[in-house]
Amino acid sequence: RGVDLRVHHGEVVAVIGPSGSGKTTFIRTLNALESIDDGDVLFHGEPFGYTRRPGKGLAPTRDAEVSLQRRRVGMVFQQFNLFPHKTALENVTFAAVETGVLAKKQAESRGKELLAKVGLEAHAAKYPHQLSGGQQQRVAIARALAMEPEVILFDEPTSALDPELVDEVLAVMTGLAAEGLTMVIVTHEMRFARHVADWVVFMEDGLVGEQGPADQLFDAPTTDRARAFLQRVHG
Repeated sequence: RGVDLRVHHGEVVAVIGPSGSGKTTFIRTLNALESIDDGDVLFHGEPFGYTRRPGKGLAPTRDAEVSLQRRRVGMVFQQFNLFPHKTALENVTFAAVETGVLAKKQAESRGKELLAKVGLEAHAAKYPHQLSGGQQQRVAIARALAMEPEVILFDEPTSALDPELVDEVLAVMTGLAAEGLTMVIVTHEMRFARHVADWVVFMEDGLVGEQGPADQLFDAPTTDRARAFLQRVHG
């Protein structure tokens, strides 16, 4: 309700707020994993995952059309969602090969480059159960990059990790931000949000309570709710 947000090319947007505030539901609507009842989700000005029927409301677009749209919008989930029966390299290359974006040899070459980018080149032949949680999440990031998306959505990418593994994932994400990748990140990592995000959105009760540049929102929140939340999480 009352969610209004623009994400610009090359921008890192962090979405923060208490548990149950609607952050995950919100980010899942951005690539049509959750359907919307009203309003608009526009990518380059075009509806994403639905069509608007005059007088009849919204209707989901066909799976094939949504799949084409999703090639341009990557997603990294909280629980990694890797294929357990495929190696790290196969997880990274699978989508590009299956959709015909790359031939198998090209995909493997690209996959190795991406695993190297996230510091896992030596683990290409390992299966998910042979990797730590942090390593699995880095494979998931490499998988999202394999389709060369214009934007990547991250849904609390470190919340399922042991504390000592969080920094290795955040370091990869910080590097991607420095390269100018457009990212929307739901996160509980306030230090990361403050130092890496260009724009921060505070959500509570399904609403955007406040949004603005990171320094402004963290140093001088204008709403009581954002102020109270930040005092709680910073102690």
